[in-house]
Amino acid sequence: MKQSWRERLYIIIFHTDTPAGQRFDKALLLAIIASLAVVMLDSMAAIHSQYGTLLTGIEWCLTALFAIEYLVRLYCSPKPLSYAFSFYGLIDLLAILPGLLVLVYPDGQYLLIIRVIRMLRVFRVLKLSPYLKQANFLLTALRNSRQKIIVFFVSIATLVTVFGTLMYVVEGPQHGFTSIPTGMYWAIVTLTTVGFGDIVPRTPLGQMIASLVMITGYSIIAVPTGIFTAELANAMRSGDGLLTHNCPTCSKNLHEHAAAFCNRCGNPLFARQDSQANQNAQNDQND
Repeated sequence: MKQSWRERLYIIIFHTDTPAGQRFDKALLLAIIASLAVVMLDSMAAIHSQYGTLLTGIEWCLTALFAIEYLVRLYCSPKPLSYAFSFYGLIDLLAILPGLLVLVYPDGQYLLIIRVIRMLRVFRVLKLSPYLKQANFLLTALRNSRQKIIVFFVSIATLVTVFGTLMYVVEGPQHGFTSIPTGMYWAIVTLTTVGFGDIVPRTPLGQMIASLVMITGYSIIAVPTGIFTAELANAMRSGDGLLTHNCPTCSKNLHEHAAAFCNRCGNPLFARQDSQANQNAQNDQND
């Protein structure tokens, strides 16, 4: 049965594992990178003064392109409202929202606000995540280590509260520790080895506590990294239960280990092995 134009658009735009979908994604990727480059260049005063008009024209062309893409996605989506309120649908809307606001509020007094809101186009970079196929391993590692990391952060919060309270009691407001939250802020800055230096202990006892906080910070700063690294190694070792084998018919990858048929087109994943097995079975019957 012949596909309609809407179905073809849906396959091209939403099915990123088809040849046409991959070409569309590559073109969209170039447009996103170009849009971010234009915004970054336009934020530089020297370049804006010389090429501001050109950059504005390119920016409007890219905005029109993203607006057309958003409308086409709504048109070909089986459930337009579901897509419009989905995560990537909202990102697409944020990509074109600044241009729409310029059309609605063209007065000069709003230009500063519009210029700030136009920075929302940076959200387009979140649409690059489908190109990071290895991100599945990172997400798996984060899911598997979230309980350990939560326990770690609860422990850190407890230490910060204790050290912040101690510094408030020892140093007092006369040395900048005007409250317990201020002491907790100092504890966070010191524990993470940032050390802004805006609040420093003055008394010998406070300096001893600060030294203890510094040593503790160096001791525990590698804990979440170690937890995440271990889970990431496990995720990469197991492959998250998926076999990166391409279907010989539609070229779809990432199937389960026990899968014998493609979960998209239904054809055998191992056509050669199946044919050889059938041939061997037929030979056995003939014998």
